Amino acid sequence: MPTSQGREIGARDALLAALNEEETALQESRHDESEDSDSSGRSQASTKSISGTIFEPHIENGRQYANANYYMPNDDAEETRLSVVHQSFLLLLEDQLTMARIPDDIKRVLDVGTGSGDWAIAMGEQYPDAEIVATDISSYSQPPTVPPNVFFQIDDAREEWTYGSAFDLIHIRCLNGAFSDWAHIYHEAFRHLKAGGIIEVVDMGLIRVVEPSSASYLSIYNGVLQVAADKAGITLSLEHLQKTVVEASGLSVLRTTTLEFPLGSHPTDSRLKMVGKMALIAALEGLESTALRLLTKELEWEPDNVKDLCSKVVQDITRRGARASVPCQFLIARKLLELE
Repeated sequence: MPTSQGREIGARDALLAALNEEETALQESRHDESEDSDSSGRSQASTKSISGTIFEPHIENGRQYANANYYMPNDDAEETRLSVVHQSFLLLLEDQLTMARIPDDIKRVLDVGTGSGDWAIAMGEQYPDAEIVATDISSYSQPPTVPPNVFFQIDDAREEWTYGSAFDLIHIRCLNGAFSDWAHIYHEAFRHLKAGGIIEVVDMGLIRVVEPSSASYLSIYNGVLQVAADKAGITLSLEHLQKTVVEASGLSVLRTTTLEFPLGSHPTDSRLKMVGKMALIAALEGLESTALRLLTKELEWEPDNVKDLCSKVVQDITRRGARASVPCQFLIARKLLELE
C-alpha cells in the first residue's frame, strides 16, 4: 500500500503534469503571432553563450549547489521549480512581466539572479529591439536557442558591477536571502541605471495560513528558518524592500505593492484558483529547497529530520480550511533625472 507521502508526491506530479498541459496550450496560442513573423526574414532565436568561470557544483545531501555558501540549490529540480514560479507570476500579473511601466523603445535591461532565465527570455521576445543581460552565479540549462537579444552571463552581484553601458530597467526577483548587504545591491543598481531608469525588486515572505498556531509544523518551520538565516548572516524577511533602505542609495521609490499568492484551489476567482494551484506546487517543492542547506549547515540538523519536517508542513499547508498564502511585495524605484 502506498504511503501518505507517496500519495502526496503522486498527486503533486499529476497536478504539475495537468498544469503543464494547460500552460503549453496557452503559450502556443500566445506565440502564434510571433512564430508567424518568422517569414519576415528576421531571426527569432540564436544559440546563447554564457561567459564567466567554469561552474564547479557542490553536492550536499542529494542536492546540487552553485558554491559553498548560497543556501538555494541549482539542480534540475530547482530549475523546474523556478519555471513554475515564473508561470505563477505570469498568471498573477495577467501575462505582464513587470508592474513597472516600460516604454516601447526600451534599450537595455538587466535581470539579476536570472535563475532558469524564463523572465529574461520572455522579455527578449516581447522587446526584440532591447538588449537583455541576464546574470547569475551559475548557469542553468536554458533552452539551446533564445532570442538573439538575450545574453546570459555568470556574475556575482555581491561584487562590483562592471557593465559598460547603463540600463533602462533592472529587474531583481525572488532573491530574498541571497544578499547580506542589500545596500551594496542598491548602490550598484543606482550606478548602472540611466537617469530616469527603473529598478523593480520583487520578493516573497514566509508561508502563512488562516488561524495559525504557534505549535503547528508550519510555525516551527518558519521559526527555525529564521534562526538559521540569522546565524548565516542573511535575512528571509522583506526588510530590504523598506523605502528608507532603498532610498539611502539615491534611488527614489515610486511605489510598493503587496499581493497575495494563494496556495491551493481555495480562491473563488477562476484565475486566482489557477494561480493557487501552480503556486502550491512551487511552494511544496520549495520547502526542502529552502530549508535543507540552511538547517543542516547552520543548525546541524540531520537531512532526514529536515525532510520529515517539510513533509509535515505539507500537511499543514494542504489541510482543509488552511487557505495558505504567501505575501509578495513589489517595489519600483527610479533614478531621478538630474533636473529633478
